[in-house]
Amino acid sequence: MITGKMKLRIKREWSAQKPTVWVGKEGATTKIINEINKQLEQHEVVKAKIHQTALKDQEARDIATNIATQTNSTLIDIRGHTLVLYKKRKRKVI
Repeated sequence: MITGKMKLRIKREWSAQKPTVWVGKEGATTKIINEINKQLEQHEVVKAKIHQTALKDQEARDIATNIATQTNSTLIDIRGHTLVLYKKRKRKVI
């Protein structure tokens, strides 16, 4: 479960970062979802940018919630065409 303070901290830390994933005109394809899952496993937070060409049929919020649902992550923030996702990393048991 993510708290309000955690959301604010993540927003503050990631606001200056550049996006690491770009969603193209095909939208949230399986390749994009797999890449976001891989980055969430490594870093817990992913910043993605939705290109204008992907927004012909859907709005940015719809695409962002679709990605968050498919990756089982939490949508922290969406501003314009940029979104931030968080997923708690699974710790390995030795």
